[in-house]
Amino acid sequence: MNILKILFEKFINKKDTVNYARFLGVSVGDNCRFLGTSKKTFGSEPYLISIGNHVTLTGDIRFITHDGGVWVFREKYPDIDVFGRIIIGNNVFVGLNSIIMPNTVIGDNVVIGAGSIVRGVLESNSVYAGTPVKKIMSIEEYENKTLSKCVYTKKLSKDEKKIFLTREL
Repeated sequence: MNILKILFEKFINKKDTVNYARFLGVSVGDNCRFLGTSKKTFGSEPYLISIGNHVTLTGDIRFITHDGGVWVFREKYPDIDVFGRIIIGNNVFVGLNSIIMPNTVIGDNVVIGAGSIVRGVLESNSVYAGTPVKKIMSIEEYENKTLSKCVYTKKLSKDEKKIFLTREL
C-alpha cells in the first residue's frame, strides 16, 4: 500500500468515520455515528457488512465475517474458507467492545450491551447483552426502566454538565 493511500485512510477515518466505513466497502445507511472505529473494526471483508439507518457503533467493536478456525483443516483442504454476512437494521446501538460474528442479523430498534458476543438472529424491539448474547428485555421495558433514571443534559455546555453531574451524583 502506498504512503498516500495510508495517509488518506488515516485522515478520512479521523474526520468522518461513517464515510471511512463506506470507503472500506461497508454498506451504511443515513444518520449513523461510529465512535472509535478503525480499519480493524470492519475486518477483512467489510463488503459483507450492511448497516441500516440511525445506528451507533461505540469504540472497539469488531465485525468478524469469516471463520478463521478452519485453519486447522487447511492442510487437508488448502483452499477452505467460511464466510458470513452481517446485517444490522435501523435504530440500533452497539455497546463498547462488542464482537459481531458472521451470519448475524440484528433487527430494528435493538440495544446491544457492552462486551457482548453477538451471533445469530436478534429480533427487533429488544435489548441484548452477554457472552454469548441473550435477550435481556424488550425495548419498551428498557425505555420504562431508563426513563426513571434519566437526566436531561444534552443542551448543557460541557461546564454546565460537569457542575450538574457532580452536584447530582
